[in-house]
Amino acid sequence: MHDLVIRNALIVDGSGTDRFNGTVAIDDGVISAVAREADAPIGEGRREIDAAGDLLTPGFVDIHTHYDGQVCWDKQVTPSSWHGVTTVVMGNCGVGFAPVHPGTEDELVSLMESVEDIPGTALHEGIPWGWKTFPEYLDAIDTPYTVDVGAQVPHVAIRHYVMGDRCYDDATEQDMDEMRSITREALEAGALGFSTSRIYLHVDKNGNLVPGTRAAGEEIKMIGSAFEGLDHGTIEFVSDHLNDPDELSWVEYIARTTGRTVTPLTTAGFGPVWDLAETLAADGFNLRPQVGARPASILMTLDGTINPMRQFPAYREIMHLSLEEQRAKLRDPEFRQRVVDEDLMLPGNKDTARFLTDYEHQYLLDERLTYEPSAEETVAAAAAASGRHPREVIMDTMADGNPILILFGRYEGDLEGQREVIEHPLSVFGLSDGGAHCGVLVDASVPTYMLSYFTRDRERGPKMSLEFVVHKLTRDSAEVYGLKDRGLIAPGYKADLNLIDYQTLHLDKPRMVHDLPANGKRLIQTASGYRMTIKSGEVTYENGEFTGALPGRLLRGGQNATV
Repeated sequence: MHDLVIRNALIVDGSGTDRFNGTVAIDDGVISAVAREADAPIGEGRREIDAAGDLLTPGFVDIHTHYDGQVCWDKQVTPSSWHGVTTVVMGNCGVGFAPVHPGTEDELVSLMESVEDIPGTALHEGIPWGWKTFPEYLDAIDTPYTVDVGAQVPHVAIRHYVMGDRCYDDATEQDMDEMRSITREALEAGALGFSTSRIYLHVDKNGNLVPGTRAAGEEIKMIGSAFEGLDHGTIEFVSDHLNDPDELSWVEYIARTTGRTVTPLTTAGFGPVWDLAETLAADGFNLRPQVGARPASILMTLDGTINPMRQFPAYREIMHLSLEEQRAKLRDPEFRQRVVDEDLMLPGNKDTARFLTDYEHQYLLDERLTYEPSAEETVAAAAAASGRHPREVIMDTMADGNPILILFGRYEGDLEGQREVIEHPLSVFGLSDGGAHCGVLVDASVPTYMLSYFTRDRERGPKMSLEFVVHKLTRDSAEVYGLKDRGLIAPGYKADLNLIDYQTLHLDKPRMVHDLPANGKRLIQTASGYRMTIKSGEVTYENGEFTGALPGRLLRGGQNATV
């Protein structure tokens, strides 16, 4: 008698090979048997589930999140767990909450708030603190969850811990050696890797580049040497210099000397880092460029971080009103005429000013949430087609409670560039930023987006196969962090599964809620079509409802099961 048996499933097993109809049995949190339709039948289970031909996949593995604070208060780890994710990796982009000297916690909160747009009030109230070292932080978050949680040790926190007020300056040899020791200690305690930021977009509240942005290659090499001799650990980083030979030289050095996987964040389009990845792969080393499931973007909303109405003096007079009262005012003819006629009050930041005024690149997010708009879906086009002023289009969109989409980079009218990098054999899915950028995006929903849009609904270019996308969301992502016990529907693998009504799977519209500590706000996005999510053999969500089960645990690198 098996613990759980799922019959009559359309199985896409995570390997990338063809789908098949079959049955899966689970015992003690592990897949114990998989039978194709023509095989001998599997025996009965204490619980039997008839999949009725619906899609069965491995649980999704999200390697790029920022739940470092949220795991202290949200044991469901939402919204990722709402989208079939059963494993998350946090501590990306160099930011996190350990190590930390007692009394300096506020400084790490401020950095996280600035870089990742997580409300500082929520972090202050929701994080219990009490740790100093990274191993102590791991012990503090070693609690039950709906998902498995892995953590990386962040360069920003290490630098702040070692160098104090000098953390924005060049490191000494002694500083570097201490940072290496801290990284080694963290890895030996179970950190899944190390992360750093070398991007000029990441600044603190005072406009300073976050600690480590300009760190010399020698510093990164020294920290990288902490991985030597270990059989686990991944190096993740974001950089503005992926075309710079000096930057790529330390990347290659670390990959070759440690044998560990290095994963840099990239955007659509190929370049030198991809060439290096292919060179290293030919020599047996792993450089895995990390790409987003959809382009880097933000959503402008009336109650979000970037509000397109805030530039108008008339609107500033009504900002104190409730959201519903503001929306009613946006429909008032007299108010609307004031907004159309008055001069703007633009912010000093040039990028933000462009977001607010470039009507030809402000997109009205369609009902299908494709993130692949045409020129006819811009604010400018909608204004021309309807005889309205662009500002009226913005007011109507905000009054209806809909977001305006801004796409970063050179968007050419379709997502072909995105598809090409996703399909590169060395790329890995990432950049969901689950738990972060609470007021401007909710890309933790990308597993649902990839399945519903890129494998089924896309019309503006080729689709991807269901088998390929499931592989990228599961086994491929897991292997980047050495999580070899998951991501496949096969005997001996962790029983992390999703049962999905593939034909009805769809995303709901993003919406703002105030469910963080201290009434903090965040954009969330739910989905329909997930019949069941199973974590380590226990059903955590059934028809979108949380069951109360918390079978997930903290993952500790070097201590995870293999098959």
